[in-house]
Amino acid sequence: MTRIKITYLIVGLITLLLALALWPSIPWQRGSGDQLQNILSRGELRVSMLNSPQTFFNGPDGDLGFDYELASRFADYLGVKLVITPRKDVEQLFNDLQDHKADVLASGLIYNPERLKSFRSGPEYYSVSQQVLYRQGSARPKSFADIKNSLVVSAGAAHIDTLASAKTKFPDLNWGVTHRYSPSELMQQVAQGKLKYTMGDSVTVALLQRVYPRLAVAFDATEDEPVTWYFNKQNDDDSLYAAMLDFFNQIAEDGTLERLEEKYLGHVGDFDFVDTRTFLNTIDSKLSSLQPMFEKFADGIDWRLLAAISYQESHWDPEATSATGVRGMMMLTRATAQGLGVDNRLDTEQSIRGGARYLNHLIDSLPTTIVEDDKVWFALAAYNMGYGHMLDARQLTVEQKGNPDSWVDVKQRLPMLNQKRYYSKTTYGYARGTQAFNYVENIRKYQISLVGYLLEKEKQKAQAAALQAQLGAGYPTVKHSELKNAGG
Repeated sequence: MTRIKITYLIVGLITLLLALALWPSIPWQRGSGDQLQNILSRGELRVSMLNSPQTFFNGPDGDLGFDYELASRFADYLGVKLVITPRKDVEQLFNDLQDHKADVLASGLIYNPERLKSFRSGPEYYSVSQQVLYRQGSARPKSFADIKNSLVVSAGAAHIDTLASAKTKFPDLNWGVTHRYSPSELMQQVAQGKLKYTMGDSVTVALLQRVYPRLAVAFDATEDEPVTWYFNKQNDDDSLYAAMLDFFNQIAEDGTLERLEEKYLGHVGDFDFVDTRTFLNTIDSKLSSLQPMFEKFADGIDWRLLAAISYQESHWDPEATSATGVRGMMMLTRATAQGLGVDNRLDTEQSIRGGARYLNHLIDSLPTTIVEDDKVWFALAAYNMGYGHMLDARQLTVEQKGNPDSWVDVKQRLPMLNQKRYYSKTTYGYARGTQAFNYVENIRKYQISLVGYLLEKEKQKAQAAALQAQLGAGYPTVKHSELKNAGG
């Protein structure tokens, strides 16, 4: 993923100059533009989205997703209510625009010139590459030359244009298009061995691999391409676009966009198949006995995050011991354990209680200038390398003209604490900053895997229950005595 910061710098300058020169005549500011005025008069911003890990999904604490949060903030910016319509495939999304059932499509959609013949695009806010996917363990196609009739994509996806372009070079390339499954569902089918090949964008792929580790990338079908929102063309009406442009410029300038990118996309880097699969297997074998304790002692922390921390620390081994003497499920030092009232670090319940209490103490100790979404990451860095070293990283950030309250900025300075030219000038000296950086990133990945895996388990249970109900409704109940009489 490539962040498009230079674009926003240019856009911001242009927007500022235009606003100063033309403020009295800007249509959206007066509310006289047709598209924007309709939204304001209705009091609702209608947005259609796909259900996917990075755009919109129902998580354990309610609706979540990068595009969902952006759309929520855009609705607040306009002073209207957000109304979400989930759709199965991209074609349905664009049908909503054509039928005026949606004002905006916010769903991680790739910028596609073909779409601009009928629709308008909003500002670009991150980028992805299109990838061809296969199941880990099967033969890996090296190019489109190795794919004949076994590739299926979701209706309306930008992948269709990519495939059509590739066919000019690979005439034997053929593919199927389905309305039945979303792009994410097709990727799941590939991971499960139900489908040979499909295509996906690099961010969604990286997120789904945390839950479906057998989903593998065969090759990149495109270079990085911008992701954008879409809305209807309407004569010369620029009111909605102008409002959208100003909104994205504002959240780029105040750091909101960067924080959301970090929250949803900042941990989708390198993927470790073996580690992820081992973690998912450990969830199946160990979590059921530990979950009640994680839930009991979380105390304001998402219990799934507490479980991810414990796995990173000990791999859920209550007798884990390191060379430095930290022990137990949460790998507490002797001094920390004593301060927390933990008299037996190898006792699972005491260790989880102590670790949760210590993390909450670190969170409460942080400066109030740090936004809530970032506090836990600062606290985890302190949990791993010490509170003083975390303060050193903040000070380094200040000295290098970064924002000490931004986790995005501070985490980049953590590895500097390993280097003498930096740590020699800090208050607390040398620290294993690279280890702390990896520690926090690993926990975030485990949390994503845990949340997604548990949601998938619940979904499978619900589907099995629905199927059982259908079967039960389809066949009348027959008493044993009736069977006996019928057979006699």
